[in-house]
Amino acid sequence: MSDTPIAPIPEPSSETAAPWIDLALSELRQKRTALEEEIQELERRRAQLQQEITSTFAGQSDAIARRLKGFQDYLVGALQELAVSAEQMELVVQPLVVQPSPLDQAAAAAPAEAAASAAAPAAAGLFSQDEDLIRARLAEFQGQPDFYADPWKLRRSLEPSAAALLEDWFLSQAGRGAQPSTGSRNRNALVTAAAIAILGELYGERFQTLVLAGQPERLGEWRRGLQDCLGLNREDFGPNSGVVLFERADALIERADRLEERGELPFIVVDAAEQVVDVPVLQFPVWLAFAAAPSELALEDDLL
Repeated sequence: MSDTPIAPIPEPSSETAAPWIDLALSELRQKRTALEEEIQELERRRAQLQQEITSTFAGQSDAIARRLKGFQDYLVGALQELAVSAEQMELVVQPLVVQPSPLDQAAAAAPAEAAASAAAPAAAGLFSQDEDLIRARLAEFQGQPDFYADPWKLRRSLEPSAAALLEDWFLSQAGRGAQPSTGSRNRNALVTAAAIAILGELYGERFQTLVLAGQPERLGEWRRGLQDCLGLNREDFGPNSGVVLFERADALIERADRLEERGELPFIVVDAAEQVVDVPVLQFPVWLAFAAAPSELALEDDLL
């Protein structure tokens, strides 16, 4: 048997490999085209989302920031107040109330009426003996502001209309009644700060200011306004300090009752946005409620 040589396997020629290369390149081009289309679609969606975000939140960022700041200030103070209140919480047994008979009510009616008539002149003259001091301080407050005055002293200048408002409240209303709002919460805080400065001279540390405003943002504005006008800091706001902020009237009334039980004076301030003053608030000797005009109330509603 003769040895027949085995023919070598021929290398693929360029003509044979060309169709496979073209096919692979064609698939790569198709994939690249598909990827480019997906990228373009994603870019269009990104641009659309950016436009929607811009159009939705533009013009509102300042208002949102102010509300967040006001809520942050109020929340910090509220948490501090809650911690102190929890430490001082007392368990009180509710007293048993016995309904008096009609005969007892009739017998007590005459002495009660006499006591009320006797108390009215005393209430009307609550600040009558301090008239000279009140007028002198209101005149001083209308001069140049003292930006470096001691804490709890007025550091801002008082407008003549605001001074007239306080003069009427102190001397004509005996420190208890409603007065028209000055148009903004900051100006109302300035008027309140002037009243606090005068009460501080009359009562020293034997009184506490209780501010009622039903929204955290409003309480934040009150805090900043009083801090600026009286040179206060965060420690001056709390259950054991000079100013306490309340969202609910029942909590304020409870605090005012405790102050009177200790022989101290509660000075109650009602925000202009509160359209109704609870009747128990009216029993306290010193309170100031700001009455807002319809336009001011409408503006408050728009901000909520």
